[in-house]
Amino acid sequence: MTSESQEGQSEAHRARSGQVLPFRESLLAMLGIAFVVMLVALDQTVVGTALPTVVAELQGFEYYAWVATAYLLTSVITVPIFGRLGDHYGRKPFVLASIVVFLVASVLCGMAPSMPFLVAARALQGIGGGMLVGTAFACIPDLFPDPHVRLRWQIMMSTAFGLANAVGPSMGGVLTEWYGWRAVFYVNVPVGLLGLWFAWRYLPHLRQQAHSGPIRVDWFGALLIAVGLGSLQLAVEWLPDRGLDAVTIGLLVLSVAAFIGLWKWSHHTAAPLLPLDMFRNPALASLFVLGVLGGFAMFALLLYAPLLFQGGFGYSPKEAGLLVTPMVVCVTIGSIVNGRIITRIPAPNSMLYAGFAMLALACLGLSQATRGMHHTVLLGTMLLAGLGLGFVLPNLTVFAQQTAGRAHLGIATAMLQSLRMVGGMVGTALVGTLVTRSYTAGVERALQAAGASDWAGRMTDPQILIDKTAQGELLTNLQQAGHNGALLLEQARMSLVGAIHLGLLLAAIAALVGVWRVRQVPPVKLSRPHEPAMAAD
Repeated sequence: MTSESQEGQSEAHRARSGQVLPFRESLLAMLGIAFVVMLVALDQTVVGTALPTVVAELQGFEYYAWVATAYLLTSVITVPIFGRLGDHYGRKPFVLASIVVFLVASVLCGMAPSMPFLVAARALQGIGGGMLVGTAFACIPDLFPDPHVRLRWQIMMSTAFGLANAVGPSMGGVLTEWYGWRAVFYVNVPVGLLGLWFAWRYLPHLRQQAHSGPIRVDWFGALLIAVGLGSLQLAVEWLPDRGLDAVTIGLLVLSVAAFIGLWKWSHHTAAPLLPLDMFRNPALASLFVLGVLGGFAMFALLLYAPLLFQGGFGYSPKEAGLLVTPMVVCVTIGSIVNGRIITRIPAPNSMLYAGFAMLALACLGLSQATRGMHHTVLLGTMLLAGLGLGFVLPNLTVFAQQTAGRAHLGIATAMLQSLRMVGGMVGTALVGTLVTRSYTAGVERALQAAGASDWAGRMTDPQILIDKTAQGELLTNLQQAGHNGALLLEQARMSLVGAIHLGLLLAAIAALVGVWRVRQVPPVKLSRPHEPAMAAD
């Protein structure tokens, strides 16, 4: 038998099996992607738990939301850029480069001397994270064109994601208490180096055979996205304090102008960063909207549940991490259960209904949580949120890949991830603004009633509820001034709880809108496609 016929039989077998590599090579390649996914997931969960302590030490609560939104903003811009580049040049080089950028930024975050420095380092980390998301996730449909086979292999991704999420919150709490918050950024280094070695050694360089010639990147479109989202972010952050003054109105006008310019530019450029024909597809457009709503609710929970438990209920970082753990663990459990069910039911879309409904119930439940509530109830609420996300996140990705087809596979995956981050960025900004405004107003009312308005400067910063040393000093000073410091501190804590409750209620509304929007997704059939083979180096 000739080598050509053997190669042809091998390709035919791989086509029938729904994967482009034999089992052993597929397993090792997926291990490389799994470590990359673990790197991103570990960073998200560890940082969220440690953030209240970070802010308390570096003294800058006004930057609390920016630690997350700076990361999200740069990720939103880079995900579609590298998703498109990966479609044409292959994804492996960008996966390797993204890990290096992410690790360098993680070290800079750990060395941060101030909150503005930390925000800038997180922005650089977001560039690496955007490269990772835009390329690593799209490697999976490259390796497994058959969606049934892909769903089975994605259990590895769910396991890696869940493992990182399982240890992340508790690890963040333990590292913060024992070694300081800087250790939560340095922990990325060993995981990233392991992922870098596996990806370099075993991840194949797959690329489409049809591509030839240079690829033009829509850098002007990327600039318009950055201006539009950045201006909107600043306007939302500054609106509560400044009102509709010349600056905030100017930012809103600039944001609208940038998005209008992006829309028009995308009609005239040959290779737009955001291909508008994808938005004309009703199935993809609906999935993109659900991605925004899911990101809104998810990031609001990840960022403000730890603040509720630590600042509002007075729990230690370790205790808060243990409460957040069920949510992130159950994202994995939900994904595994979803993978077993989704291919066996006649209406796969029903899993999206269930996921968003569970997420909405969890947000509503947490918006009513009190410090006296039994830990079992809080754990159950977080578990429900995790299961809901486990039903939502993998299905949005697989449905978008299945709907877009091979021609737009990478950019569709990247767009979904980008829009989920946009939802997270907008959600974090809106919830953060609402929390800050509501908390400040509540504290000022309590101080005014007690005749202690002079202490507003120290009490209106929620970091006082987390920093035990600063609390002791404040209580002594208040007592010397003739005020009931313990009562005022408790009223501030109640104000923070009420403020976060409002923010979580907003997240619940976003999830409920998601339940309503699922009906606009056309029925998705997970058929077995006959795809052309990919070229491998």
